Amino acid sequence: MNELPQQLVNGLLLGSMYGLIAIGYTMVYGIVQLINFAHGEIFMTGAFGALTVYLYVLPDGTSMLLALPLMLLGAVVVSVTVAVGAERFAYRPLRGAPRLAPLITAIGLSLALQQAVWAWYPDAKSARTFPQIDGGPFHIGDVTLQTGDVFLLVAAPVSMAILAYFVMRTRTGRGMQATAQDPDTAKLMGVNTDRIIVVAFALGAVFAAVGAVAYGLKYGQIEFKMGFILGLKAFTAAVLGGIGNIYGAMIGGVVLGIAETLATAYIADIPGLDQFGSQSWADVWAFILLILVLLFRPQGLLGERVADRA
Repeated sequence: MNELPQQLVNGLLLGSMYGLIAIGYTMVYGIVQLINFAHGEIFMTGAFGALTVYLYVLPDGTSMLLALPLMLLGAVVVSVTVAVGAERFAYRPLRGAPRLAPLITAIGLSLALQQAVWAWYPDAKSARTFPQIDGGPFHIGDVTLQTGDVFLLVAAPVSMAILAYFVMRTRTGRGMQATAQDPDTAKLMGVNTDRIIVVAFALGAVFAAVGAVAYGLKYGQIEFKMGFILGLKAFTAAVLGGIGNIYGAMIGGVVLGIAETLATAYIADIPGLDQFGSQSWADVWAFILLILVLLFRPQGLLGERVADRA
């Protein structure tokens, strides 16, 4: 029990990362009813975009305090470019097609992005070391935080506050709400729905890029296949919170992160389970939680039962 505060903070950190990625799933689904399974790879390309800026754009020896904003910008540029390109060339031509077509396209795009980074990025076949911020660790009572943890704890709530302001207070944000409710009526009222859809993909990519930089700072390395399992868990977080609800995505991520951390730390030590090792069970709890939510509250924690759009 002495480790409980640390485990709760670890879960909060992990869940915040899931939530940042899950926002992209839920925004796109809320507007175009599409599950973008390539979103995990958009997250991955953002991480490599940040690393590219550090290795090939900035002079050697640049302080991380100066490099971090530029790395974050590089991650955002790469992720947004990939997301907008995917929307324009992969998803938009299939907008009127049966739902199975864009789903298969998303899976194919996910594999293509993985292999593109694996084939073209120098030494991407193995994990690449991600630069770290000097300083730390920081001790608050029984809780220990690394510098990457501090970045994530700041970035997640700030990102959510900016998103809330954008959606609730700007003209484009209100257009997104209108398009999510009824795209045909929104178009009749003068909303450029094609532009709104592009904005949704771009915003989701921005949050994925922030999560990618946070991942690199927290774990110290990135790899071309890292987006697959994180994307699945972020999708689980989006469903858990109520897919289509941007606040639910972050809440679902936090709940999932805490549940996974506590289960890995405590349940895996139960006699009979401990023989497999806690890490062997780390990826299982997310999907156990997803099954339970789908059984007892399929609309998610903050979701509402709504009719499917035709």
